[in-house]
Amino acid sequence: MHALMLHRTCDLGPIRAVTSSVNATSQGCEAEFKLDGNIAAIILPPQSGPERRDNLWHTTCFEIFWQPLGGTYYREFNLSPSGCWAAYDFDSFREGMRDAPVDAIAITCSFDDAGLALRASIASDLLSPAQVALNAIVEHPGGGKQFWALAFSPGPPEFHSEACRQLIIER
Repeated sequence: MHALMLHRTCDLGPIRAVTSSVNATSQGCEAEFKLDGNIAAIILPPQSGPERRDNLWHTTCFEIFWQPLGGTYYREFNLSPSGCWAAYDFDSFREGMRDAPVDAIAITCSFDDAGLALRASIASDLLSPAQVALNAIVEHPGGGKQFWALAFSPGPPEFHSEACRQLIIER
């Protein structure tokens, strides 16, 4: 598991640590995210059936950015504790956004008062080797948010920045 850092502009709040991992598989990848802290004090989206849905990042959500080495193209996955997901392809930094082809995404999420664990199995064509980012957005009551990542570029939190893509993944 990799420890994510809280963006310097965010208050600590009820979540004290976020860890994550990702592994390439022959079908795509598998990922895990864990929140440690007072889960009852954050906003979790309501449970729903597994479906593709936009704007998941407006509330508590986890993200993977997958960029083949040497290129500008990247794929973004949004994984919600609700069971919903989204996947987008970009030609370059926030350019050419479109729905990414995905064969299947399975999400399981469990939580208690002290922690939350989300696991995702993603079946999608992912080129390797790749530089990968793992991110978390945690919403607090009142609409405030925490932004967590492996690394951040200078300035406001920007998960699309290559500076966030700190892992090199190979099959």
